[in-house]
Amino acid sequence: MKSSRRCAPLSELTPSIPASSIIEDLEDLYENAPCGYLSLEPGGRIFKVNKTLCNWTGYRPEELLGQRLHHLLNIAGRMFYETHIAPLLRMQGFFHEVALDLVTAKGDLLPMIVNAAERRDSEGRPISTRITFLKATERRRYERELLDARDQSRSQEAAARASLTSERETSELREQFIAVLGHDLRNPLASISAGARILLRKPKDETETKVLQMMETTVLRMAGLIDNVLDFARGRLGGGITLSRNANTSIEPVLQQVVDELRTAMPDRRIETDFRITQPINCDRSRLGQLVSNLLGNALTHGAPGKPVLIRALTDNGMFELSVSNAGEPISAEAMEHLFQPFFRGRVRASLQGLGLGLHIASEIAKAHEGTLTVKSDSEETRFTFLMPLRT
Repeated sequence: MKSSRRCAPLSELTPSIPASSIIEDLEDLYENAPCGYLSLEPGGRIFKVNKTLCNWTGYRPEELLGQRLHHLLNIAGRMFYETHIAPLLRMQGFFHEVALDLVTAKGDLLPMIVNAAERRDSEGRPISTRITFLKATERRRYERELLDARDQSRSQEAAARASLTSERETSELREQFIAVLGHDLRNPLASISAGARILLRKPKDETETKVLQMMETTVLRMAGLIDNVLDFARGRLGGGITLSRNANTSIEPVLQQVVDELRTAMPDRRIETDFRITQPINCDRSRLGQLVSNLLGNALTHGAPGKPVLIRALTDNGMFELSVSNAGEPISAEAMEHLFQPFFRGRVRASLQGLGLGLHIASEIAKAHEGTLTVKSDSEETRFTFLMPLRT
């Protein structure tokens, strides 16, 4: 005879403690835990945050609810999140002991050690992301002291550090580091992309195919981030956007290649083309391909998912005109004022977040071609238009 056993409810295990008191204790444990805690919805917005994290950062809960995690990060933290943490979280569903600096309501930096784990349903779709924060002020101070002690033993490094007396010099050093890092990332990124393409040619099950396609998409997005960061660093260091013009080679194959790459990366989105290029264009084909990639990526990010994105290119009256348009919510007047500034980002889906450099780099490429990049946005469509003389 089989015995019938059941798990006793919490009220039976602790009969002397009222259920309401247990609930209050659990709520108090969450709100006043010795660590910060917040939860992100699948779209990437904060829907729950405890009092501990609010007290540390100086924000009221209502000021954080509905915001993205980027709201609490500085620019360096946003870069690290986009290029490292977000891909890691999507691939394995968690990350542990990541060092990040939170920006408090007063603008101060608060060193943290961060852990996160996704909660997924039975089919593997993310339901929410739980993130915990532990203060790391003393740990960071100890690490800085070790670095300072090491630097003191190296006279050459100490002399170099002493020479960086102005904010401008410090900023230039930081941007040089970004540029070197971007170059060093290109080779391993190309190897990953080549390996994924080779594996995609061989028979595999559905899960393996999805993972490889996600790797290809991530490589494409990271390559774009690297290009944008490098161009931004060069511009800030005085080099500007460099061009290699050629009027003897058609631009249309480059435009089509960019469209094909984004179609492969986002097969559920529709991209329509209308190319009527009948005259030679004195331009840098690679740079214009970068401009188109940034504009198309922006349209796919912000456009209505069920509507197509249209790219037009034509030559007429001595001018080359290229436009990218999408349906969806219009750009607000406030956002219009900052649209082409570096590190400005609108409201986007979490899976397609970037660094906010794409439109800035596109506008710099337009200027380098002695052209203009403008935008018009209303309830019908949002259209970015690049216009340049055919020969300059």
